[in-house]
Amino acid sequence: MTQEIERCRAAVARAEKGAVVSLVSSGDAGVYGMAGLALGLAAAEGLRIPIEIVPGVSAAHAAAARLGAPLALDYASISLSDLLVSWETIRQRLEAVAAADLVTALYNPKSTKRIHQIEEAAVIFRRHRPDETPVGLATAVSSAEERIALSTLGRFLDEEITMRTVVIIGNRSSQSLNGWFVTPRGYAL
Repeated sequence: MTQEIERCRAAVARAEKGAVVSLVSSGDAGVYGMAGLALGLAAAEGLRIPIEIVPGVSAAHAAAARLGAPLALDYASISLSDLLVSWETIRQRLEAVAAADLVTALYNPKSTKRIHQIEEAAVIFRRHRPDETPVGLATAVSSAEERIALSTLGRFLDEEITMRTVVIIGNRSSQSLNGWFVTPRGYAL
């Protein structure tokens, strides 16, 4: 973290000299990853180097697969990190998606220095949804440190939450079914 610009500059500079370069970031490079930064740096420097963006699996989609099918209907993803976006802007986005009843995947929910954002997000969602709304927490999916928890909007803050956790908050129709987090699409069963 915080070294992304230097990494992209080094990769772009090597590519400009003809090297084949791979710039690797976790998840999907185009979802809170470094694809946009690499494209922007190349354009800002007037470089017309060939760039290929290889799709990956976003952290929200990996988390959803472990939890069940929470993203089966419309959803939004929001990063709670205020390093590059102001907290006021993030707060406005949280209010909008909570009011719109969108299932929401929260990235970067909590760090050792930044704890109030997830607490404020919970307050915002609780104004729009019942405390029984399912909330899934997936940390470090597909690694040895993987942790998966299914909770509720009223209790999820009691779970361990880190920067590597994706928190998925259900909408008004989301359910916990036999230990799975499911957001129905409306099929008659």
